[in-house]
Amino acid sequence: MRVVSNTSPLSNLAIIGRLDLLKHRYGGVRIPNEVADVLSALSHAPAKIRIETALSEGWLAVDQPPWHSPILPFPLDAGETAAISLAWSSQADVLLIDEKRGRAAARSLGLSVGGVLGELLYGKHSGALPSLRVEIQRLRAEAGFFVDLEIERFILSQAGE
Repeated sequence: MRVVSNTSPLSNLAIIGRLDLLKHRYGGVRIPNEVADVLSALSHAPAKIRIETALSEGWLAVDQPPWHSPILPFPLDAGETAAISLAWSSQADVLLIDEKRGRAAARSLGLSVGGVLGELLYGKHSGALPSLRVEIQRLRAEAGFFVDLEIERFILSQAGE
């Protein structure tokens, strides 16, 4: 399975110590240089070490999109643009991206998107996580991740919590 990620899913899962969910689910994840640069500047030391370990193990790999990129419906930051371009050019099965505008832009190009909440839900369903509710609380407390209450209720209902 070809998987590309933007910064947010990787950094947030690394902060809460759940980056391994991606390794076990996908085997490998590719990121563009722009995302790698942001991840290398993480101020959360344990998360930074987890990212560096994933890169050294090779299941998280830096890849560069081709010079020809798709036309996006609106401007995005450099990391989102590069991740979408890499996913589009490599015909990725999934693009991991959390930002609403980035997800909308990716979908407009026909890309399938996922994000940190979906990965945690998968972890719950696969038996890797005992409680999705606890992981969402950790995302908020440790990573400062915003979760809309309506979306949280929906995701928790899907997990049976």
